[in-house]
Amino acid sequence: MKPPKLSAEQIRELGEPIYRTTIPASWADTNGHVNVRWYAVLYDDAGDVLHDMHGLTLELHRARNSGTMDLEHHTHFVSEVMPGESVAVYVRALEVNAKRLHYLMFVVNESKNRLSSIFECINAFVDLNFRKTAPWPVASFALMEDMIEAHSKVGWPVPPTTMSV
Repeated sequence: MKPPKLSAEQIRELGEPIYRTTIPASWADTNGHVNVRWYAVLYDDAGDVLHDMHGLTLELHRARNSGTMDLEHHTHFVSEVMPGESVAVYVRALEVNAKRLHYLMFVVNESKNRLSSIFECINAFVDLNFRKTAPWPVASFALMEDMIEAHSKVGWPVPPTTMSV
């Protein structure tokens, strides 16, 4: 499936990015651009911020012996990012059910003002006592619903997705 044609300006309608960084030289591969493995690091670090936004902090997880886990994800690579360039990660929450959250993340190359990558994910809350998915904490679920509602008001439709909760 081809990724949608979205501009950096459209993505910025989602509000402030949840994560920003400048790409270190060590992330370059033999082609001179960011190696695919580092996109996983970008999205994982941004995911930690997303969970904190929903109250799913390290302290909460330690107290409950819980965590979150990706069940499925897909990445589109749209344009290159080079070492030294600045990137920002934006999130668009799509749907949530009792145990799963479906969202998109977008890496915008701020140095070139263009979309670099799109990440689609199904993430779940996990009870680590049983190593099984479990219902989201009530307050976290409410925050996810609020985010979905806010993101439904941006001026562009949800890109075609390959997953559902």
